Amino acid sequence: GDCFPCPQEGCPMMGHYADRFPEKLKRVNQKHFLNTAADPPFATWRQQVFIKLSGVKKMRGDIILVFHDMEGNRKEYEVASGVLSQDEVYTKYLDVEINPKNTKKIEFLWNKTTSTLLWARLGAETVSITYGGDGHR
Repeated sequence: GDCFPCPQEGCPMMGHYADRFPEKLKRVNQKHFLNTAADPPFATWRQQVFIKLSGVKKMRGDIILVFHDMEGNRKEYEVASGVLSQDEVYTKYLDVEINPKNTKKIEFLWNKTTSTLLWARLGAETVSITYGGDGHR
């Protein structure tokens, strides 16, 4: 997350396009990190999620985002789990396997545990997703 979002000149690339970032090549003992998906083409897109909750003070449950692409594929990502509070903003970096340019919709799923009272309500006041390729939201 330290290099998120990408700088103005774009995220440095490895391999064939590495020469586009000559300043990065001058560093000695440069560390490289590469996140991959489990399935071909193995690409992921770093996205930062902010969620602010509203409602009851605290309850137990899970917050999940489901990304859908234009071809009908879907991928689920857990953002938070356990005791959730309206006083907190939940932030997480996700390596999403669906290209932001091909994203059709993003679902916000809230699952409360069975021990939570039926009348207790907690929802999203704000959901913000930023992807790092060019700083879009």
